[in-house]
Amino acid sequence: MQRYDYLIVGAGMVAANAVQGIREQDTRGTIGILGAEPNGPVTRPALTKKLWTDSEFGYDKIWMKPEQDDGTTLHTDTRVTAIDRQQKTVTTENGERVGYGKLLLATGGEPVRLDLPESERVRYFRTVVDYDQLRNWADGNLHVAVVGGSYIGTELAAALVQNGCRVTLIHPEPVLGGSQFPPSLADRYHRAYVERGVNLLSGRKVNTGVERDGQVTLSLDDGSELNVDAVVFGLGVKPRITLAEQASLELENATIAVDQRLKTSDDAIFAAGDAVTYPDRILGRFHVEHVDNANQMGATVGRIMAGSDETYDHTPYFYSNVFDFAWKAVGQLDSSLEVVEDAAPESGQGIYYYLKDERVAGVLLLNLDADKLDEARKVLADTSPQRAETLIGRIAQP
Repeated sequence: MQRYDYLIVGAGMVAANAVQGIREQDTRGTIGILGAEPNGPVTRPALTKKLWTDSEFGYDKIWMKPEQDDGTTLHTDTRVTAIDRQQKTVTTENGERVGYGKLLLATGGEPVRLDLPESERVRYFRTVVDYDQLRNWADGNLHVAVVGGSYIGTELAAALVQNGCRVTLIHPEPVLGGSQFPPSLADRYHRAYVERGVNLLSGRKVNTGVERDGQVTLSLDDGSELNVDAVVFGLGVKPRITLAEQASLELENATIAVDQRLKTSDDAIFAAGDAVTYPDRILGRFHVEHVDNANQMGATVGRIMAGSDETYDHTPYFYSNVFDFAWKAVGQLDSSLEVVEDAAPESGQGIYYYLKDERVAGVLLLNLDADKLDEARKVLADTSPQRAETLIGRIAQP
């Protein structure tokens, strides 16, 4: 039986960063990475952003390289099915047992799926294989339905329409982005898609679908049907918690519960990334599924596993880039909250403060540089009552 000082289940961005963190503290300990996908870690946001919009960002730039030394081994196409906490081993799908000194669960999330099977014309977007398939669609100038109005769906709709596809975006809100953005911004966001040729089917959901004769027919919740050449779903992800659940680790709201040192209820098992809920120093118990958290939490948990006495005290930001909308945010974006707008529509820039019980719960930066994020975090950490007069002008804009 092979044994590693540090064993990582999951071969995504958290895993790659965890290896770097471990090596900052321990240059000699053995590291094993067990990943279910056929390739190693990738810079996942590029699959819906830069690879579609930046001609100088080549396919070769998406790959992350955690297997950087003789003591680090990446195992692809390896799915872990069980954890034995007493023996400190995991079991893979083919029956192999692998031992560990410390274990990191970096299992990420699984795309939400309907009962329509995946195929060359039906994708539930998550992996490099999915990206490759969508590129084939773009090369064929197909009519593609994109299902879902959040990050993945909106980014894919923008990417495909800019790369030769006819695109229909099906989303549940009356106005695209309406649950996140205040009405003035949501209206601009919605119109940007219409002006660039995306057909928006607003206020609708897909119930089911069928593929036959090179076409996909989608049945919508209003009783109508849509015939397309292909469909890609971006309906969000479900945290992969089956291993933790089977191992009787503590769970929290269908995620893995960890403490400020990213440790689970087992002292030898840590967890990080999309599958966890952790104590954020500003936001309280928090769950987030974005790249900044994967990068920062991955590196931190690696150092902690290898002996660092630090805690995870980073409040992550999240972002999206579509057309001329490049936004970054920290905290909670909920348009049902009171929103204070510090924006100049003619410049395309602005800052939006989301207030809950007179306290700032979220800050959105539109078309502003990332160097404003630390200022946004300071505003978020301020627990004193706020209103328009105390917020407008607080973060300087160009």
